[in-house]
Amino acid sequence: MNRQKGHEGDVERLIVEHQPQLKAFIHRRVSSKEDAEDILQDVFYQLVKAVNNTMNPIEQVTAWLYRVTRNTIINKGKKKSEEEWPVSQYEEEESVLSDFSTVLFADDELTPSPETEYMRSLVWQELKVALAELPSEQREVFELMELEGFSVKEVSELISVPANTVLSRKHYAVKFLRKRLEGLYNDILTY
Repeated sequence: MNRQKGHEGDVERLIVEHQPQLKAFIHRRVSSKEDAEDILQDVFYQLVKAVNNTMNPIEQVTAWLYRVTRNTIINKGKKKSEEEWPVSQYEEEESVLSDFSTVLFADDELTPSPETEYMRSLVWQELKVALAELPSEQREVFELMELEGFSVKEVSELISVPANTVLSRKHYAVKFLRKRLEGLYNDILTY
C-alpha cells in the first residue's frame, strides 16, 4: 500500500515537471486546443500505466514522454483524417438493393418457394440489364460498393479517383437504377 502511494507521488511529480514543455510541444504541432488537451491527457494516462507496470520500468522518462507524445499526435492525426472522409447527401440515400433485399437476400434457413425463386431470378436479371445500361464509371462504382461491399475510401483508392467523385458516380447510378427498376419494384410490392 505504501509503495503504491510512492508511485502516485512519482507520477504527480513527473506530470507537474513535464506538463508545461509537453503542452508547448503539442500546441506547436496541433491546431485544435481540444485535440491538444486530449493528447496531453492520453500521454499522462499512458505514463500512469507505465509507472504502475513494474515489469517494464521507464528508464529515461523525458525521452519516453516525448516519444509517446509524438506517436499520440501522429495517431490522432491518422484517426482524424480517416473520420474526415466526405459525407454528402448521396451517402444518405438508401441503396437500390435495399428495395429488393427481401427478394434478393432471403434467409438461407428458409426454403424459398418457387415464386420467390422466380422473383429473385427476375430481379437479378433486370438488375444486370439495368447495370449494363449505366456508363462504365457509374456501373463500376455501384458494383464495387453495393455488390462487393467496398467502402467509399476503398473504392476511391482502388480506382484512383477522389471520394467525392465516387459518391457522385454512385448517386447517379442509384438515381438511374431507381427510375429504371421502379416498375419491377411496384410489381413486386403488389404481388
